Amino acid sequence: MPYQYADYARVIQGIANKLQERYGVEYRLYSSDDPNIEYWDLLEDDLRSGKAGVEHVIRIYDRLEEWTFVYDGDKPEPDYGVHRSMKNNVFAYPEAGVAMARMPVFRDHGISNDDLVFAVSDEALLAFLGEVRIRQREQSLRRVTVFTDGRHGINRQLEPVSRAVSRDDVIMPSEIKQDIYRSLDRFFAEDRSFYKKYDVPYKRGILLYGHPGNGKTTLVKSIAGSVPGPVAYWQITEYTNSESIEEVFEAAGRMAPMVLVIEDIDSMPAESRSFFLNTLDGATSKEGIFLIGTTNYPEKIDPGLMNRAGRFDRAYEINLPNEELRLEYFRRKRLHEFAGDEVVVEASRLTEGFTFAQLGELYVSAALRWHEEGRLDMREVIQGLRGELDKSRKGVWLHNSDGRVGFHF
Repeated sequence: MPYQYADYARVIQGIANKLQERYGVEYRLYSSDDPNIEYWDLLEDDLRSGKAGVEHVIRIYDRLEEWTFVYDGDKPEPDYGVHRSMKNNVFAYPEAGVAMARMPVFRDHGISNDDLVFAVSDEALLAFLGEVRIRQREQSLRRVTVFTDGRHGINRQLEPVSRAVSRDDVIMPSEIKQDIYRSLDRFFAEDRSFYKKYDVPYKRGILLYGHPGNGKTTLVKSIAGSVPGPVAYWQITEYTNSESIEEVFEAAGRMAPMVLVIEDIDSMPAESRSFFLNTLDGATSKEGIFLIGTTNYPEKIDPGLMNRAGRFDRAYEINLPNEELRLEYFRRKRLHEFAGDEVVVEASRLTEGFTFAQLGELYVSAALRWHEEGRLDMREVIQGLRGELDKSRKGVWLHNSDGRVGFHF
């Protein structure tokens, strides 16, 4: 039987009555057209951590879940935790005069949820939302917000930086590295004197392009750990559309000043590119946003991204590391501590054409060889890795002697 208005209204009134009974004041129901509902994320964090100030008011339906368990990887020792479910429960922040409920709704095709927000007054609600923005920004400084465009809209996750990457860990030509970090430091300067003095719009955009495995991701990780502002990643997919573009930029604007990294910008669907470009051209769309686009295929980039001022200010090609950078990489990995300086110099000379990712594979192979055999023929290790890389590039490893693809048992 379809869910009827009378049933819906009865539940809403029951929640309102319970709130008034418990707190002695009338709570009104509010609707929201805002897709950036960070307050639900903060409520879930408060429930997981057992934060004081949020109270469980009542369960909405019997025989539906009241508790939930979740694996928490952010703990010093990751483990499962149990807390009240956001769904089918009413929670209140009594001091703020705000209550929230994720109410199950029974429809012909199954059970969905309606998100309900109650407040004692407009002023109380606006003050609560203001506090949410402050808390959300503080939380964003400790984690990275990841937006992924999915079939049913934006998927948003807060992820901790798993391993700190410092600016010293970034190996690239010094002039490019200095230019990028100087722009970032100037952008996040508290007095914004540069932008005020020269009447420059408070927004920047750079594009990083080049062969995969040459340090673009390491650079972005170092930025996330070294700027005094939130950092968000946006993964473009085939589902990216005008609604998700608008939602991401609205969310970024709430965190400003911040850094927004657009991964694989070349994969922007053709039907969404015009809207994306128009968004970049908007007078306030990027205010307070330092935009970083990355691509492994610059030839696929829409020329409109680079040929019009105000979209991306600079483009930096991240090339294959030269011998000097390869030498720096091996020294930072401390290859010399077990292989000796001569081997490090030899490895740097013989690895022309290797990406940083491939140099990392070489280092692991060399360390394993030394650990297991107590000796190291670096030329042999390099030749072996080159052979595997050549097979990978040519797809030779896909085929076996009888033409079939797969495993033999």
